[in-house]
Parts: sequence; structure tokens; C-alpha cells
Amino acid sequence: MSNMNQMLRQAQAMQRKLAKAQEELATKEVSGSAGGGVVTAVVAGGGTSLKSVTIDPDAVDPADVEMLQDMVVAAVNEALRAAKKLESETMGDITGGLGLPPGLV
Repeated sequence: MSNMNQMLRQAQAMQRKLAKAQEELATKEVSGSAGGGVVTAVVAGGGTSLKSVTIDPDAVDPADVEMLQDMVVAAVNEALRAAKKLESETMGDITGGLGLPPGLV
């Protein structure tokens, strides 16, 4: 029974660490850009929300709105990938070698 209690304490400690890590991720921001920095997107560290999009005025060409739209999508996707990487690295440090799938933590 002592072994089970120890496992339970370890699981509770890991749960507290994961909650703290998620709180810390929510306070961080990561960015992605497209078009050589013409469009930049900033997302929350956990990838849960888009914080801002910055567009260089020189990128606004009324004759080619589609290009600008594509750059916005590319910048947001790059920022989301960066957030996922940050989350994976942060949670991986806590979960160690448990082999848990990334979406599970």
C-alpha cells in the first residue's frame, strides 16, 4: 500500500507542476512572420489565442489582397507551431520519459 501512496503523491506533484507550467505558458508569447517580416503574428505561449497581427503598410496592395491574406495565414501558422513547440518543451521537462502524447498533458 505504501508504494501506491507514493505513486499517488508523485502523480499529485506532477499535476501541480503541469498546472503551474500551463499558467506560465499562458503568460508567454511567441511570434511567427511571413514575407520576410512584412506580416507578424503573436500568439499566447500555449497556442490558445491570437494576440496580435502586425502588417507593414508597404505590404498593402489593393491589387493583390490575396497575397496579403496568404501572408497573414502563414504568419499565424508559424506562430502556432512555435507555441506548440514551446508547450511541448515545457511539458516534456515535467512529464519526462512517461511517453505521454503531446495533447494529453
